[in-house]
Amino acid sequence: MNLNIEQLQKNLCNLMCSEIRVVPKNDKLLRLETPFYFPDGDPYQLYIKEMPGGIIRLTDMGHTLMHLSYENDVDKLRQGTRGNLFSQILAETFVNEQDGEFFIDSTIDNIAISIFKLGQALTKINDLTFLNRARAESTFYEDLKEGLYRIIPNEKIHPDYVFPGMDNAADYPIDYYIEGKYSPLYLFGIPNKDKARLTTIVLEHLLRVTTNFDSLLIFSDQESIPRPDLARLSNTGGEMIASLDATDDFKRKLLRKISMN
Repeated sequence: MNLNIEQLQKNLCNLMCSEIRVVPKNDKLLRLETPFYFPDGDPYQLYIKEMPGGIIRLTDMGHTLMHLSYENDVDKLRQGTRGNLFSQILAETFVNEQDGEFFIDSTIDNIAISIFKLGQALTKINDLTFLNRARAESTFYEDLKEGLYRIIPNEKIHPDYVFPGMDNAADYPIDYYIEGKYSPLYLFGIPNKDKARLTTIVLEHLLRVTTNFDSLLIFSDQESIPRPDLARLSNTGGEMIASLDATDDFKRKLLRKISMN
């Protein structure tokens, strides 16, 4: 290797130091200007607070979650799949969270490393908001369950239902059997083409043994399903909802088939 390591080290230090500035905020806080930005262009709000015992606290003063809350339900960051990743991010970066404030305690000697650890944690937490239903099946099912139980009385919902009058019924599971107004409603969540194909098979087997049911098919993203798979599913299935984001459509179609008494 022909690289001048000392010169490379010097250039990196000069460049990185020039990207970080310390500006007085008030008598108790110093504001850090860093190269860390949210996707919308707003900079991270990072501050230095002097603590007892010579400890330096780097903190976002609760700004990160407040910023994310403008377009996201930040409570979901602590639930289910997102919640597990949230906890993992904090553990890996040694960042603490208290009442919505992210912080890391450091010494002056280690403050540079701590700044990057806190920046890394906030970036990863911001990325959790992009953990959408199209990319995370477990999150899709969690969101589907949450939406369903919010609309329908819990006693009317029977998850992981197996139809009793069908051979090898356990091989053809139904995501949810919901007590319908006039007939049973079988609800299927469809996050991808594989589930679309499985749902087609399940519905075909159900139709062989009974026609006394309605079905409701809820997609993570209907446009992501190949046209041949969607066509076959359309021939066997009932009403469809193109995305969980279509909350009004979801609620309207559910309530139309369910007796709330």
